[in-house]
Amino acid sequence: MTDIRQKLLATFTEQQEALTRFLRRRLGDKALAEDLTQETWIRAASTNRAMAIDNPRSYLFRIAGNLALDHQRHVGLGIEVEAGEAVTDAVPDTLPSPESVVRYKREFARFLGAVDRLPPRCRDVFLLVKVHGLKYSEVAARLGISKNTVMVHMVNALSQLDAHFEPEFDRDPPS
Repeated sequence: MTDIRQKLLATFTEQQEALTRFLRRRLGDKALAEDLTQETWIRAASTNRAMAIDNPRSYLFRIAGNLALDHQRHVGLGIEVEAGEAVTDAVPDTLPSPESVVRYKREFARFLGAVDRLPPRCRDVFLLVKVHGLKYSEVAARLGISKNTVMVHMVNALSQLDAHFEPEFDRDPPS
């Protein structure tokens, strides 16, 4: 650890409570003040200053003051909003249900199986276009085939995959 960083750490350790009080007075929130005190150390420790810091205490308080000001600006812009428990409880959970996850995984496995059953060249074309995002002309150049052949393979692949994934009620009943 460099001398500058050791001096900053020693000063931070000595001034940590004073920094928290300073931030609490400015922001009115103990938990936020504690968080920004820690952020002050993170910013100070990550400094790449080659020259010595004449007054480490004032340097730390300047960082803390700037963090508080940044926070107040964000609040003023509506970036950070206080929300009570009633509000946060009313926010719907955007994660899919466990049943949906199982269904999606099953459908994905079914899709992968259908792709595996495509003829090899057809599968290669499909994967290069749909997974790797290559243009038809790029696929043609890579595989040494014409652009029209790439289009024929894509039409065949999409047709076979579409047939594989027709809904159950659209299929003809078994004889």
